[in-house]
Amino acid sequence: MALSKEELVEYIYKLVEGAQGKKQLKAKDIEKLVLKEHPDQPKNDVKFAIKDLIDGGRCVYTYFGGSFIEIPHVEGAAKH
Repeated sequence: MALSKEELVEYIYKLVEGAQGKKQLKAKDIEKLVLKEHPDQPKNDVKFAIKDLIDGGRCVYTYFGGSFIEIPHVEGAAKH
């Protein structure tokens, strides 16, 4: 069964969060991971969920030898 939009956004966020500091994920990597667990999930939904995370500021694109999706880094002075 395909995930709802909200479930998919949270699922992708958790994938990115889990990879933080271990592996950098490209959009295609995320798509493959989602489709491996949820083969009936439309690919377009994955793209829109990533866009939601980027637009909402929960994830950012980084460009170091490729385009990766990561959780924004918190600057030392900005920690609470």
